[in-house]
Amino acid sequence: MELPYAEPYKIKMVEQIKRSTKEQRLEWIKSADYNLFNLSSDKVFVDLLTDSGTGAMSDQQWAEMMIGDESYAGSSSFEKLKKTVKKITGFKYFLPTHQGRAAENVLFSAMVKEGDIVPGNSHFDTTKGHIEFRKATTVDCTIDEAFDTSVIHPFKGNVDLKKLENVFKSHPKEKIPFVILTITCNSAGGQPVSVQNTKEVSLLCKQYGIPLYFDAARFAENAYFIKKREPGFEHKTIKEILLKKFFLMVME
Repeated sequence: MELPYAEPYKIKMVEQIKRSTKEQRLEWIKSADYNLFNLSSDKVFVDLLTDSGTGAMSDQQWAEMMIGDESYAGSSSFEKLKKTVKKITGFKYFLPTHQGRAAENVLFSAMVKEGDIVPGNSHFDTTKGHIEFRKATTVDCTIDEAFDTSVIHPFKGNVDLKKLENVFKSHPKEKIPFVILTITCNSAGGQPVSVQNTKEVSLLCKQYGIPLYFDAARFAENAYFIKKREPGFEHKTIKEILLKKFFLMVME
């Protein structure tokens, strides 16, 4: 990148935030029992707790809010969403929720039972919470390289197939409702999963007759990493990678 560099966008709105001293921050954190969820937002200058709903919206997003159709039924905004989902995924049916953790609650209430085992690649905190709330157990099958910061690996979100198969062999099939593959793997530092690993996990799940589910909150970001890091995909578009990786390939 050549300097000077300027952001390729214009900021349309600003929000005031307050700076604080180190002494104040230490006192606030102590008063919060060192639990950042207990801090009020006015005491936070740089919010690194989450990226859920903390970013600025584009002019097109604001525009869509203004023209959004909130009709109770037959909403034109829903039809637009439906067409977009079908265009990207090819899926005819979908169930919209306001947030991923709400989707987990709906899905797991139907699929996860007490005593179940749910393997995956470093389950996201709410995913793990929703599963364990139902008295089931998560099993992390991520590759060992994911937990060693001194190791350079292009896809630290990958599943270790031996670990996964050991779970399949160690538990009755009816106790494993599904495998969940999180892309990118947020709890392992936002690390991506390769197309090759996805295909291998899919084939292993089919071999044992166990469903494979995706937590695809960052599927486009994962596809970008594939384009940059996985041989054979450097000349593919993000859309082409998405179709190859998450939908057509898995349904083969």
